[in-house]
Amino acid sequence: MALRTTLPKTPSKRDSVAREVSRRGFLQVAALAGGGMLIGARFGLEAPRAVQAAGVDGGVLNAFVSITPDGAVTIMAQNPEIGQGIKTMLPMLIAEELDVSWDDVRVEQADFDPSSFRGQMAGGSMATPMHYKSMRQVGAAARVMLIAAAAKQWGVAAEKCTTENGKVIHPKKGELSYGDLATAAVGMEAPDPKSVPLKEPEDFKIIGTPIGGVDNAKLVTGQPLFGIDVELEGMKYAVFEKCRVHGGKVKSAELKEVLASPGVTDAFVVEEETANGVAIVGDNWWQVEAARAKAVIEWNEGPTAEQSSEGFDREAARLGGQAPEEELKGDGDAAAALGSADRTVKAAYAYPFLAHATLEPQNTTAHLQGDRLELWAPTQFPQQAQSGAAQAVGIDKENVTVHLTRMGGGFGRRFYNDPVLEAAHIAKRVDGPVKLVWSREDDMRHDFYRPAGYHFLEGGLDAAGKLTAWRDHFVTFGEGRAYAQSANMSPQEFPRGLTPNFSLGVSKMPLGAPTGVLRAPSSNAIAFVVQSFVDELAHEAGTDPLEFRLQLLAEAGAHGRVGVDAERVKGVLDLVAEKSGWGATDLPEGTGMGVAFHFSHRGYFAEVVRASVSGAGELDVQKVWVAGDVGEQIINPSNAANQIQGAVLDGLAQALQQEITLEGGRTAQSNFNSFELLRMNQAPEIEVHWRLSDNSPTGLGEPALPPLPPALCNAIFAATGKRIRSLPLSKHDLSWS
Repeated sequence: MALRTTLPKTPSKRDSVAREVSRRGFLQVAALAGGGMLIGARFGLEAPRAVQAAGVDGGVLNAFVSITPDGAVTIMAQNPEIGQGIKTMLPMLIAEELDVSWDDVRVEQADFDPSSFRGQMAGGSMATPMHYKSMRQVGAAARVMLIAAAAKQWGVAAEKCTTENGKVIHPKKGELSYGDLATAAVGMEAPDPKSVPLKEPEDFKIIGTPIGGVDNAKLVTGQPLFGIDVELEGMKYAVFEKCRVHGGKVKSAELKEVLASPGVTDAFVVEEETANGVAIVGDNWWQVEAARAKAVIEWNEGPTAEQSSEGFDREAARLGGQAPEEELKGDGDAAAALGSADRTVKAAYAYPFLAHATLEPQNTTAHLQGDRLELWAPTQFPQQAQSGAAQAVGIDKENVTVHLTRMGGGFGRRFYNDPVLEAAHIAKRVDGPVKLVWSREDDMRHDFYRPAGYHFLEGGLDAAGKLTAWRDHFVTFGEGRAYAQSANMSPQEFPRGLTPNFSLGVSKMPLGAPTGVLRAPSSNAIAFVVQSFVDELAHEAGTDPLEFRLQLLAEAGAHGRVGVDAERVKGVLDLVAEKSGWGATDLPEGTGMGVAFHFSHRGYFAEVVRASVSGAGELDVQKVWVAGDVGEQIINPSNAANQIQGAVLDGLAQALQQEITLEGGRTAQSNFNSFELLRMNQAPEIEVHWRLSDNSPTGLGEPALPPLPPALCNAIFAATGKRIRSLPLSKHDLSWS
């Protein structure tokens, strides 16, 4: 697989949208034990709090930066790392404005500490927009204090001093290292963050430079980083057996044979609102995993046992054939416009439930000692982990310490702290630490799935091929006014506001299986539907699919509020068309190119896929071109390219072969043999290009995924004339002649 990236020159114009820190209580500085400088920051607080410096040597630094007399700079990585590169990116921002060499920086993972850090979570591609300016202000404010210390020592004006690579420099006095100045800088007045000058992009030395992940060496040498790697003295291991039917609960359990099994030290029923099942604890994970097969459990399966994917398909078809239960958005008169349209196109689209399929199964290590609980958890949402675990064991949340481990994949799954709560309940019965590890089957069968969905669409065109009406009846999951999590759809989805007559209605079906966020939630499914149907309309109109989209975007502002920035969409479409040679090359028979775009998580992405399909239906995804606009600055080009590559491959796997089905309220799939990940020989060449725009930088973990499935399906249509209206592709016969 090849990856090429291009990065235009960064503009210097600043955007005032970035979040700013509070003027008061921003920077607190203390002396390290043994000398040096400890720098903390408080965001959005009206009164400063003291930084605790006692016992810092060898301990946890609940602050952003420490500088020791030998010049060593340690920056705490405050957010959980799930492979999105945040453990490297946020310290880069501080190091840039502190003006130190990246080679001299050491990065350490912080524990969850809401008294010292803000926004300690991973999700929604939010870390960059939340922290881009504030992290830089931390580094810049510390630099100002170090300059002040040097100026005082030299007896010169601070304005005559500069910094470079961890040194303060004066044209006549020479230079002093930050290590020489760190202790003295503690006594300098902390500056107002709004008054601190930040570097212009043309002066960046770290931001905008490709930098490898700070954990890379440990990752490739197999050193312990992940939650599943945690080992503590005297630790026990646990598994937790739950009802296969979603929402089912224990009615009775016979555990004598389990307790008699080798290595098992305890087995018991947990009947709590946040955890219901049978816990098995022992000296070795494989022993407790084997022992669970001996448990005789009777379950109260509940009403979900009557639900199935086949039943949902039938009910969706019935609901789709009648009027929506609720009108979400209506502009103009879509029904009348469709009735008078020169041409209409009708289509029914569907997409399945999906599992997160993280490579590291769910796990948590818990140790309850009196009224204090320690957790070692690969969690994207430590706030909820802390509060939920505290409630589970009946203590104050301030007495729960959450150690943030690296995660072997998250994609939204680790927002849901069910393994943390299970481990906390189990810890109440265990003398010492206990590590709960789910099996792969547990992980697949008890996920919070990306919800399935159904769309019944109709579009109208006038004699000139212009879109005059769009109607979507969305059949999804929920009851009453409430949606199942991530099963909703924004009324502002494209092409709302770009056509005079627009209608979005919804009908809901009850669902017992849990659903949740999955990489680019909602967008990962909606883009497939919308961008595929737009393609259908373009072909019916006899217009090039890319040109049809550009013509639609030209209507921005003519028919009400638009949910996208039309100029940014046109920018990425133009860029991806240029780089892919869209329309300029005659393709061999059975080869096609497809285009799609989507806006999600503040990012604008357009993608072109070139794919070939043999007459026998064998699909070869040859190449993907990606054009992205995530603002004015690509902070770490190396990781940025990695995020786009991963998103494209993730979207490709979903489109090709992934599906979760329910049978009798149970998940039918249980491992990677029935829910396949992408194989290396399926990975295409990926070429990434950036369009820098005058907007605040935003995240990259999610927005590049949604355009891939529709771009691929549109390429298949161009190659074969077969229109794909449901996923995965593995269920379709692509043969042609």
